[in-house]
Amino acid sequence: MNWLALRMLTGDRSKYLSLILSITFATLLMTQQVSIFMGIVTRSASQIVDVRDAELWIMDNKVRYIDEAPYLPTSDLQRVRSVPGVEWAVRFHKSNMTARLSDGNFRNIVIMGIDDSTMVGAPRRMVSGNLVDLNLPNAVFIDKAGYEYMWPGEPFRLGREFQINDRRVVLAGVCKASAPFTTLPVVYTRFGEIERLLPANRNLMNFILAKPTSGLDPLDVCHAIEERSGLMALTQDGFFWKTINYFLGSTGIPINFGITIALGFIVGAAVAGQTFYLFTLENLKQFGALKAMGVTNIRLIGMILLQASVVSGMGYGLGMGMTAIFFTFTNRIAPMAGIHLTTIAASGVGIAVLAIILLTSLFSLRKVLFLEPAVVFR
Repeated sequence: MNWLALRMLTGDRSKYLSLILSITFATLLMTQQVSIFMGIVTRSASQIVDVRDAELWIMDNKVRYIDEAPYLPTSDLQRVRSVPGVEWAVRFHKSNMTARLSDGNFRNIVIMGIDDSTMVGAPRRMVSGNLVDLNLPNAVFIDKAGYEYMWPGEPFRLGREFQINDRRVVLAGVCKASAPFTTLPVVYTRFGEIERLLPANRNLMNFILAKPTSGLDPLDVCHAIEERSGLMALTQDGFFWKTINYFLGSTGIPINFGITIALGFIVGAAVAGQTFYLFTLENLKQFGALKAMGVTNIRLIGMILLQASVVSGMGYGLGMGMTAIFFTFTNRIAPMAGIHLTTIAASGVGIAVLAIILLTSLFSLRKVLFLEPAVVFR
């Protein structure tokens, strides 16, 4: 019976290919949009993830996301260090500035100021240069994508001089960093250099990075910091999701991508459903003949589900393959760098494709289950 079901499915090549292509298109559209959505949303908190040597983030208690953090007085750092359960705490700076190149062009940048002595928050993957070079006077690091954006088509050359906030800086290294939400170059320097670049500001620390004492629950240490200092203390994961939730709730990103994903599902379900339904109608006489020979409804249901499974499996596989090819080429484009096909997207779309097939099968099954065997003799 399974062989007969497959022969019926492939008998009309045009409808067979239409079914596969409809599932392929729906899979491609939904997977592509879900992956891009996840990549863009994750970028909003990418600088949090890049700090791998601190478990706790302390900030003003009104902060909603990472790019909206006011400066804290130096006394807050000492208060955090005095909290029982805090092994160490260091200052951290993040802001946007303007860099002016030697040819007069300028670029907006994201600048990170890390603690001079501990280097907590410094990049860990260097493309050119060494981490110790950040201790040199006026030294800065820039991420690889940022270098290519500021000096397009030019090879990596350390020692370049340019200005940040009208202060001279020297490029001492090129590193790898996660792309920020705005795809601006990410620049790293020491906190002491931040004080030179922004001399008019009395307070330049907008985050405190800390680590809880070994063996203590990080959440308990966060509560202790909040009670003793009045600041907001979050684990890295907690701050990551707080930033993402802000962008999800305050921007039109979820709505725009949600509409596209929903359209992919609806179009895939409509085309596949209509084609599969017409396919079943054209084969009613064959199903009637099988019923007349004594084939049970359970066996007929199994035949239709087998046909649906073959179509969905081939369409899903082709759609995933096309999505992987799409991201292979788009990853070479700077604005799309780091956005790729994710396991969550592939799994979620797999469930959606299964739902499409189940819906289309239900429409087809209704005709077959209530089919009179005598139809074959008409």
